[in-house]
Amino acid sequence: MSSLSKSPLRIARHALATGQQALPLYAHKFSPKKFTQPQLFAGLVLKTFFKTDYRGLVAHLDDNFDLRAVLGLRVVPHFTTFQKASRRLLRVPVARRLFRTTVRRFLKRRRRVQRAAMDSTGLDCGRRSAYYVRRRQGHDKRWKTVLYSRYAKLETSFECSSHVLLGVLVGRGPRVDVDRFVPLLDATLRSVRLQAVLADAGYDSEPNHRYARQRRGVRSFIPAKIGRPTSKPPRGRYRRQMKQHLDKDYGHYGQRWQAETGYSMIKRCIADTVNGRSYWSQCRELLLIAITYNIMLLYAAAGFLQSRSGVFSEFGCPKRLPTPLLAPIDSGSTPDLVDFQRRLEARLALTALGSAL
Repeated sequence: MSSLSKSPLRIARHALATGQQALPLYAHKFSPKKFTQPQLFAGLVLKTFFKTDYRGLVAHLDDNFDLRAVLGLRVVPHFTTFQKASRRLLRVPVARRLFRTTVRRFLKRRRRVQRAAMDSTGLDCGRRSAYYVRRRQGHDKRWKTVLYSRYAKLETSFECSSHVLLGVLVGRGPRVDVDRFVPLLDATLRSVRLQAVLADAGYDSEPNHRYARQRRGVRSFIPAKIGRPTSKPPRGRYRRQMKQHLDKDYGHYGQRWQAETGYSMIKRCIADTVNGRSYWSQCRELLLIAITYNIMLLYAAAGFLQSRSGVFSEFGCPKRLPTPLLAPIDSGSTPDLVDFQRRLEARLALTALGSAL
């Protein structure tokens, strides 16, 4: 059973490594060069991990010396710096590159995946309580069960064996799924080579089967349930095959429920609502949730055999510090920077003493 890491230090380390692999250090050659783009991206991942806003992220970094050391931050960025970085780093082309980097880091040299489960889910918009929605029309005696007609929609494909996200599409619902099979399959095949795809009846259509099997070489397994109930077999070749043979053992279709497990992990451990108000801010937040999920799963899969190239080892001891953090203290340094560097020197001295003993 896959699990998600709960350690902010380890998540920050993997998020920083992902950003260093997928992003340039600075957005422009004339940028102030005060913070790197991988550092800001790791901060956005921590914001999603802590389930907080930009001001809350700044408060976490202010209070947590180890997090600042892992990210290599001399000073904590202003909350507007993270807000502007999210608009720049979570644009669709950049977010796709970051997402594919998390998939490659998880799978390592493996590029072929045996089975993937496709599904979609909705996330609430905002922080409106269900009790408020039920009581918002006091003159009506019936309790309201439907919250709002619009919601943020996340469409994904999970690897059945590890629950890692292989492809992701974001948008707004409600909308049908039958015309989303082709773009979701294409998004998955940009990252891996797929042998079989398992989807629910919402994706049922003969053109979807033909596209997957004949054009992309992927075996598709979808229940043939769309349409008016009848005793006659479906007219399409592949839908007729699904109607006659599909069960939990045929094509290992019983593994499609792994998608439900993945969505449960996302909504329990990361987020079940999005706070963005506009369409594009909601899309950026959904993409960040998907990237954060893969990063949290990345460390959980690596366990204690992870790379030790970061600032701290598994036991919390400093291993290798970035060069800017080892700069000598000068007379023009601010009191916060002097305190920061002295604490680093004390930690290094304790580590050297422990290794000598």
